[in-house]
Amino acid sequence: MNPILGSVFWLLVTLGVLVTFHEFGHYWVARRCGVKVLRFSVGFGKAIWKHVGRDGTEYQVAMIPLGGYVKMLDAREGEVDPALAGQEFTAKPVWQRIAIVAAGPAFNLIFTLVAFWLMFLIGKPDVAPIVSAAPQSLAAEAGIRSGDRILSVNGHAVATWSDSMDVIANGMLGREPLPLAVRGTDGAERSVTLPLNELPAGQPIDQYFDRLGLKLAPMAPVIGAVLPGKPASLGGMQGGDRIVSVNGQAVDTYEAFQKLVPAEAAKSPALSIVVQRGQQTLPLTVTARMESLEGQPSNWVIGVTAMEREQAVLRYGPLKAIGATLETTWNSTANTFNMIGKMVTGQASTKNLSGVIGIAQVANVSASMGVGWFFSFLAMVSLSLAILNLMPIPVLDGGWLLYYLIELVKGSPVSERVMIAGQYVGLVLLFTLMGLAFYNDIHRFLPS
Repeated sequence: MNPILGSVFWLLVTLGVLVTFHEFGHYWVARRCGVKVLRFSVGFGKAIWKHVGRDGTEYQVAMIPLGGYVKMLDAREGEVDPALAGQEFTAKPVWQRIAIVAAGPAFNLIFTLVAFWLMFLIGKPDVAPIVSAAPQSLAAEAGIRSGDRILSVNGHAVATWSDSMDVIANGMLGREPLPLAVRGTDGAERSVTLPLNELPAGQPIDQYFDRLGLKLAPMAPVIGAVLPGKPASLGGMQGGDRIVSVNGQAVDTYEAFQKLVPAEAAKSPALSIVVQRGQQTLPLTVTARMESLEGQPSNWVIGVTAMEREQAVLRYGPLKAIGATLETTWNSTANTFNMIGKMVTGQASTKNLSGVIGIAQVANVSASMGVGWFFSFLAMVSLSLAILNLMPIPVLDGGWLLYYLIELVKGSPVSERVMIAGQYVGLVLLFTLMGLAFYNDIHRFLPS
């Protein structure tokens, strides 16, 4: 699927699922509390589909799929039929109004738990955290060597590349030295400390990763498979062969081998390739061909594929997945609040904020990586929605909760004047956040 169309499609899927679940929380608890629901809408604006249920609720899907709402019978929005006075929202006890408002974020949290549990049950394919360090990077300064396997980050055991990067990314926000436990290619374990305190303040996290220079170790020059009938097969190469040299030039990585083959074949198609097979070192002659593979421009090829990286799949049984789900949700919540706190205090850059464009891109990428990855993405977005909606900003659920908590303390509702003023302030804050996130999304497309 085209990347742009794919991003739009998976964004709509994401928002459709999460917004519906969030609004269903408000709807379900409102109905349990005896409040009449007039409309349940997924999206804003003009309806493109609607249906009136037997309970009188109008269910609709609207044109702008960037949110949704539940419209309840509310005396603040017009006169209420005396016969329906008992089903009106503001007539309900404050604790019921709190429950109705809190239900949206609560259902997002429930969705997060279920999505993480399904992710662990299905499995999230990944690669082992076997790394290298770019020259003159912070990772190189810390003593990371090519082929090191990360065992733990700041005392947190990690088994996959994405796991280790998540913990390191959170550590970058604090810009403090971060201890790692690694195991080298010799089998010896040692401790290294990433000097994250040397990172400059106020930069987005992707620039921090560039400065850190911690990368997956380059693939060894080992052949994974030899395609039948291709030059490598005709020349005697086999899967598992380790490339030693091409035309007398030593080969250290598979990437170097990929570059050498067309460069040398352009001089002469007959290549002298030395391979190590078990304990033997074998000289072979392979005659490259000029071919176009999978619609790519023609190039010199010999018909081999690389040995895959070491795989590391996060997968648990139903019961163990529960514990992993609770731990992941707790850690993700703590990390999110940590990031919010550091952005508010200026310790982390607001350039790390992403809007719908960023979400769409990540949605498309995660969906292409498999079901487990997409559930992980849905869980994180759902958790973010829960936390965002609980922020004490008027127009968000957290703002209404703040009003009702004040009402509990003072014994009477917040005045309409204060509420209206709060709505204006809330709208300004919300649009400022949305504008900043949108600006960041656009800025990432521009050349630096």
